[in-house]
Amino acid sequence: MEYRIVTDGSCDLPPELCRQKNITVVPFYVSFDGEKYEKEIVEMPIRDFYDKMVAQPTVFPKSSMPSVQDYVDAFTPILEEKRAIICICITTKFSGSMQSALSARELVLENFPDAQITVIDATINTVLQGLYVLEAAKMHEAGVEYEAAVSELEAIKSTGRIFFTVGNIDYLKHGGRIGKLAGLAGSVLGIRPLITLKEGEIFPSGIARSRKKSLERVYELLVEYLKELNAKCSDYSIAVGFGYDRNEAVEFRDGAVEMLNSKGYDITVDELPIYQIGATISVHTGPYPLGFGIIRKAKC
Repeated sequence: MEYRIVTDGSCDLPPELCRQKNITVVPFYVSFDGEKYEKEIVEMPIRDFYDKMVAQPTVFPKSSMPSVQDYVDAFTPILEEKRAIICICITTKFSGSMQSALSARELVLENFPDAQITVIDATINTVLQGLYVLEAAKMHEAGVEYEAAVSELEAIKSTGRIFFTVGNIDYLKHGGRIGKLAGLAGSVLGIRPLITLKEGEIFPSGIARSRKKSLERVYELLVEYLKELNAKCSDYSIAVGFGYDRNEAVEFRDGAVEMLNSKGYDITVDELPIYQIGATISVHTGPYPLGFGIIRKAKC
């Protein structure tokens, strides 16, 4: 059965790449005043978003999930082409986007009762969700059947991890995402938190007293996970996610390639892409998140 991949704006994949891969993205909304909400990328370019964050450090932007109608509008043209849908949504522990998608599914089935629409809780977000979505697209391009693709996507999502640091913990506090990080004493001057995301939740992974030390520690978290998996880099999809400063991200990526190769992991610059973290996640991390997403590649 022919199918299409749909995901929400948390995937943080470049629009041109999504067009190349025939991935339909349903955007989130972002607001700097709590009243006027604009679709990220579509109405609020990501560079404009970050420029505003940096220029107004005391203003904390907000995000809002896609509506049911947004998903209906995304699903309908695909169903009119008599294609099935695999819809991949940000972890339900961070957003109600999946509920919007499920409600939209019920609505469109009234007009397309024979349609096949599978809505998946990715249990992950941002560039890691993007890697997951790309695995779905890769299977589609390889001719993997619908049911097999859904099964493999369910199998690999638990391997996903994000290891990252932020400029400070203020945005996490303001956005209500502090949770298990409360003990990091992130408000103390100079303390940079190290954070791991797995199974839809964020967990503390230590602290550092400088940006340099925190980034070195992010490298270590990635290597520790590869050792835990006893994995080769070629079996996993890895990417760098960054916020405002692309130059810092390039330096971080190049350092990661050098570090991984020095430890016996064979990886090239081309195998470690850099993706910009979008507004959906940066309202919680601030303008300076930087780290890795990693997930097992699909086997079929």
